[in-house]
Amino acid sequence: MGGKHADVFALWGEPLAQTAEQIAAVRAAAEAAGRTEPPRISVSFRPILGATEEQAWERAHRILDRIKAARGGLASFTGPKTLNPGQQVANVGSQRLLAAAAAGELHDRALWTPTAAATNAAGNSTALVGTPETVAAALLDYVDIGVTTLLIRGYDPYDDAVDYGRELIPLVRQELARREAA
Repeated sequence: MGGKHADVFALWGEPLAQTAEQIAAVRAAAEAAGRTEPPRISVSFRPILGATEEQAWERAHRILDRIKAARGGLASFTGPKTLNPGQQVANVGSQRLLAAAAAGELHDRALWTPTAAATNAAGNSTALVGTPETVAAALLDYVDIGVTTLLIRGYDPYDDAVDYGRELIPLVRQELARREAA
């Protein structure tokens, strides 16, 4: 349905290889449906920034501790996990996030999955962890495989939005502008 009808096909932050597979599947479905232009691809992440790599990882572990203390918190630390332990999630996106988490904590440049495991993959729950430079480069890795929209939100909504606006988004825009000029 997404390949045939969607303007934008949205994914949660998965490892690059799996994201590339999803993009290829959407494009193939669009082509099979006779579309000349495939849907745009949006991917969602929850970046965790620090002034240094060490500070980013310390912050990431503090956030994970808060999620665990809230027993999963429906990805926002406000309530219990959506499922009982051991019960399988029904939505395929969450299943893919949990599979990525089971395959390892860190993928590619900066994709960190313990937050997905701790929330039972309740929505946009994977993180990109590092300095603004590291996370910007990781976001651009997704652009390089065909992602057209990057959706980010933080675990500390106000402070993260300020940091993203001051430190992260300008780096991504600067590199995209440099690429466009080249």
